[in-house]
Amino acid sequence: MVLLYCLLWRLLLVLVHINKALVSWLRVRLRNWKGRLWERAMAALLLPVALAGFPDHQKELNQDPHANTNPVTGNRSAGRRSRWLTDGRSLEKLPVHIGLLVAEEEPSYTDIANLAVWCMAVGISYVSVYDSHGMFRKNNSRLLEEIVRQQQDLLGVDGSKCNVEFLSKGSDKHQHHVVSCRPTVKVLSPEDGKQSIVQAAQQLCRSVENKERSSKDISVSMLDLLLRESKNVPDPELVVKFGPVDSTLGFLPWHIRLTEFISLPSHRNVSYEDLLGVLQRFGACQQRLGQ
Repeated sequence: MVLLYCLLWRLLLVLVHINKALVSWLRVRLRNWKGRLWERAMAALLLPVALAGFPDHQKELNQDPHANTNPVTGNRSAGRRSRWLTDGRSLEKLPVHIGLLVAEEEPSYTDIANLAVWCMAVGISYVSVYDSHGMFRKNNSRLLEEIVRQQQDLLGVDGSKCNVEFLSKGSDKHQHHVVSCRPTVKVLSPEDGKQSIVQAAQQLCRSVENKERSSKDISVSMLDLLLRESKNVPDPELVVKFGPVDSTLGFLPWHIRLTEFISLPSHRNVSYEDLLGVLQRFGACQQRLGQ
């Protein structure tokens, strides 16, 4: 009998636990069902409001020309522009005119275009591209296309392209390919170096010969004025030389009296951090100007 009572007692305990489990499960199911029922009721009430406001929202999207742009790409471009502007403002000093001197045999148009666009992005107004063989001058249209493409890819802008000028061979006239904002890219060759000094001297001599000037007017300041009129750019404060050659290779010999030269091993695969490091080194330089 005792054994039978024990078995009945354990059976009752099992039934009690099963009952509690069933009650808990039913409560959870009922709560979830009520929640879904409430959500469906609220959705049914709010759906007409949402449908009523949708046409206006769609109309705004159609009126906004930038509504269909890729938000990921746009945010990335805006973030990079913001970072580059911040980097430019954080430098102790920023060159107004920077020269990119390529002392390597095979130029990379993509890497030079990247450097030019980065210089514009941090706030540099003039960028001069130079190689001793005149390859960039001979292929200026290719460089122009690459700069415009990299500007669109890196900065995410279409309308505000840079103002790219190419100094015409043997002429003071400029060829304007893209006219818009402030930064200016100039493509130089050896003819714009020593040859320009010779041409300015010949111009002075002809003016004296034609009695437009006297021999007393010939001076360093007059020659300097003629050279600046033909180039129409400020002197470069910084020139970044790419390659193993320890030479200026004829880069604007008249305009680099106070220019700081900083060398990098190569312009190929150069990064923005490399350029920023050069600008930071330039900012830390103390130019004593002969004192």
